[in-house]
Amino acid sequence: MVEYRIDRRSGVATYVQIVQQTKQALRLGLLEPGDRLPTAREVVEATAINPNTVLKAYRELEREGLVEARRGLGTFVRKSLGTAPADSPLRAELDAWAVRAREAGLEREDVAALFTSVLDTHFAESKGDA
Repeated sequence: MVEYRIDRRSGVATYVQIVQQTKQALRLGLLEPGDRLPTAREVVEATAINPNTVLKAYRELEREGLVEARRGLGTFVRKSLGTAPADSPLRAELDAWAVRAREAGLEREDVAALFTSVLDTHFAESKGDA
């Protein structure tokens, strides 16, 4: 089950953080079709956010066709995203690279900017396709 972590200083709306973290879990194979998302109550207890925020995030995920709400049962994953499992050899390489970047004195924002720049270079043609 996914555990949401809310960063109140990020400037990103809380419901968007929940949507993003759910999609990341789907891409990494941490959530699979049929899995139940935490209930709004469970998320509220773990994060101290408003239940309406959780419901807004879940409605957005449902609108995108990624989850479905089953009355009285919860919200369940309908489909997965991507094919990069959490135990992928590529993740291990990326992890090692992140360690080297940190040892080189780069801050999180520096690493994010560098990585985004590389992604933009290699995946530029995909921007309009999605």
